[in-house]
Amino acid sequence: MKNLNYGVIGNCRSAALISERGSIDWCCLPDFDSPSVFAAILDKDRGGRFALEVDETYEVKQKYFDRTNILCTEFDSAKGSFEIIDFMPFYKTGDDDYFAPAEIYRYIRHKSGSPSFRINFSPVLNYAREEVACITQDDHIKIYSRVNPTDCIFLYTSFAPEEIAGSREIFITGQQFMLLSYNQKLIEIDINRVYLEYQRTKVYWLNWTNRSKKYKKYNEEITRSLLILKIMSFQSTGAVLAALTTSIPETLGEVRNWDYRFCWLRDASMSMDTLLKMGHYHAAQKFLQYIKGIIKTKSDLFQIMYGIRGEHDLTEKDLPHLAGYENSKPVRIGNAAFKQRQNDVFGYLLNVISQYYEFFPGTLDEIEDIWEIVRNISRTVSTHWENPDKGIWEIRKEEKHFVSSKIMSWVAMDRASKIASLLNKTSYAEMWRSIATDIKSDVFMNGWNEELKTFTQSYGSRHVDASLLLMAEYGFITADDPMFVSTVHAVKKALFHNGLMYRYINPDDFGRPSSSFTICTFWLIQALFAIGEESEAEEVFINLLSYGNHLGLFSEDIDFTTKRLLGNFPQAYSHLALINTATLFSEKKFSSGFIKP
Repeated sequence: MKNLNYGVIGNCRSAALISERGSIDWCCLPDFDSPSVFAAILDKDRGGRFALEVDETYEVKQKYFDRTNILCTEFDSAKGSFEIIDFMPFYKTGDDDYFAPAEIYRYIRHKSGSPSFRINFSPVLNYAREEVACITQDDHIKIYSRVNPTDCIFLYTSFAPEEIAGSREIFITGQQFMLLSYNQKLIEIDINRVYLEYQRTKVYWLNWTNRSKKYKKYNEEITRSLLILKIMSFQSTGAVLAALTTSIPETLGEVRNWDYRFCWLRDASMSMDTLLKMGHYHAAQKFLQYIKGIIKTKSDLFQIMYGIRGEHDLTEKDLPHLAGYENSKPVRIGNAAFKQRQNDVFGYLLNVISQYYEFFPGTLDEIEDIWEIVRNISRTVSTHWENPDKGIWEIRKEEKHFVSSKIMSWVAMDRASKIASLLNKTSYAEMWRSIATDIKSDVFMNGWNEELKTFTQSYGSRHVDASLLLMAEYGFITADDPMFVSTVHAVKKALFHNGLMYRYINPDDFGRPSSSFTICTFWLIQALFAIGEESEAEEVFINLLSYGNHLGLFSEDIDFTTKRLLGNFPQAYSHLALINTATLFSEKKFSSGFIKP
């Protein structure tokens, strides 16, 4: 596979990546961050997959059913045709209760002729670290670990289990199914049950997308990105993942391979900001519940990231037995960045919390709980904003006075002051406004290079950084300020290459970055639009959209030359930025969902 041509299905508990030819090459059960059941994407020989294998005469096409996260892969040949519909059940069962089991349905529908295939069902549990065994019974196949037999999964099917276990040729007639479940089923699974779960799930997604704002242009791209962001939220806690995979490299053959199946406060806050703009305020409420849950006492300090259940320890480990994506080692689980100090995080978080207070405050006790979080964050920023940090790009060695960290520290204190004013806490509002003023003065004094006529990556540096393009977006400076306009032009001149953006070009811990960080090109487009260069902005945007995969999905990075997708996939950053950018070029068709009280 020359690109990350995968579709994604999920149910806000776990997810699966399905190749353009219908092979499940990545899935962790029961949850997003659980050990993998299929990991062929990280090792095509040892990782395990769940594929329907056909001969070379078949033409294979893949699509999503409109406005849903249900994936359809169509197989057509002179012999006959069929389609496989993949989904993970997800729907409401009460006011705030959801059915989201750890299972995947593969619903197969005969279309014409006498098509056939073989099933390659080769799960390997626990990141392929343990040998597995198979038991075939009347209505299912059980796969279990020889090391730990209680670690097992079940496959229920309308086919004879021995046909699957023996990878025999199967001729398709009528409607068939396979159900992969983490749990043993307590009810009979037949085609009627499969169809019911399919329809319930489809209706849920249709209702969910119907609550989103609609646009005259790029509405299809916006809707698909919204559906991706929704999949990446963990329903039980409100956490939002940065991506669904681990160790897809930023550049082939290099070592920038990280595990992104965690909740970065920055990424999640930006996702929430986007979902709020699009009418999905319930997601933001869930996220704030998550934030409340990770802070146990008033003296707790925030980390930059947590596990999806609020875990604090995300110790990083290598899996040397896996070859890695396209032989790019190492394969990592866990992420050592959880120990870093990144001062910019708090600006993104308080930007979302300020919208909570403005648009949909809850009960008095909830308002007071969130207020304690505001005070906690403000105390942290007040104490640390003058110190160097690792910055938005998580530099693993040297700490610097990154301008983007200072700007977002200003955002934190600016939003905190506004929240205090809303709550009539005048003394806090004045104190925090004073700190915000000090931060802004410091940035203008130390972050601007008069010779280069631009703000720089860090104090005293002559390099620029794509994150500077966000200055106007968050209100630090107006878009028509000559200093911002000059900075946008300087950043574009230094970092825009072959239609895409570097995040920066000065060497870091691992050398000079060699691929484009996708969100940075979206930021450039937004900045160009803001300073009045709208035609050029949309031209870059249209080109960037063409680099998505066959379903319009984006990963973290793009190769400058080949335009191949790289990095963890799909990436929340990329899709939230796509939404925010697309809405610039389109008037709203009509709005639904969010109503300001």
